[in-house]
Amino acid sequence: MQAYILTGTNGPDSLQLTNVPTPTISASDVLVRVKAISLNPVDYKTARGKAMWGTLSAQPPVIDGWDIAGEVTEVGADVTEFKVGDAVFGMVNFPGAGRAYAEYVAAPADHLAHQPANISVEEAAGATLAALTAFQIMKKANVQAGQRVLVHAAGGGVGSFAVQFAKERGAYVLGTASAAKRDFVLSLGADEVIDYTQVRFEEAIEPVDFVFTGIGNDIPTRSLSIIKPGGKLISIAGGVTPEVSTQAQASQINASAFLVSSNGADQRAIADRLADGRLQSYVSQTIPFSQLPDALRQLEEGKTQGKIIVTV
Repeated sequence: MQAYILTGTNGPDSLQLTNVPTPTISASDVLVRVKAISLNPVDYKTARGKAMWGTLSAQPPVIDGWDIAGEVTEVGADVTEFKVGDAVFGMVNFPGAGRAYAEYVAAPADHLAHQPANISVEEAAGATLAALTAFQIMKKANVQAGQRVLVHAAGGGVGSFAVQFAKERGAYVLGTASAAKRDFVLSLGADEVIDYTQVRFEEAIEPVDFVFTGIGNDIPTRSLSIIKPGGKLISIAGGVTPEVSTQAQASQINASAFLVSSNGADQRAIADRLADGRLQSYVSQTIPFSQLPDALRQLEEGKTQGKIIVTV
């Protein structure tokens, strides 16, 4: 089969399309013929020697990626929930080696869900790592009806799902986004959109109960100033530094980092919501497998609305 191998840590330039053996499966796995791959920031960070590079480089060949949608072509002896021909999707083996940048992926059956018939394979691929991150974060934060929730980068991959899950829980949802993404974020269910290019968000927002950020830098520190005592901040970008933790404790705020993990039950919960229309997966662009490095370069620019999907 063909797969993209990371030959170094120069980002997308290190991706080399080559032939590798089709993976073998264990009794608890299924083999998936990949039809669509979703790209995430962790992909290009890994390709630059950060994020999951250490984990992947210990298991050569180094194949990046975790998010897939496709068709089951082989089923392990212990697998009962899937059969050959089933359309499936999921985030595979995160935070281990997913090896998704390939034509075939060996996936633990308990990391996958059946693809709802009413969505495309591209939409299914897009509702994996980003959707799972947002879903698991809203559970961890225990967002309640009537709470005020701020989602940073609300028009991005994780942010677009976080807005929807917070709204489903009955929260009043605020999102930061550029003016170009304002209408999109409102369409997700946000009650307010703050254009971070025009105002400092902490000067334009009344106190909130919970802040989610996928942006590091000074965003977590600035966010603390608008969180109510007893409120929470969760970051997925390494933004909860010792200094942020100390400041949060002094303000009676619970600040924590979060890392998503593969979970079939959560993926099935997402599938249920996609099937009945409670959740939408937004694909901004589809790019062919032959141009995957270019797709990763585009994602790295940081301006994507929704998800970039690579079709195989």
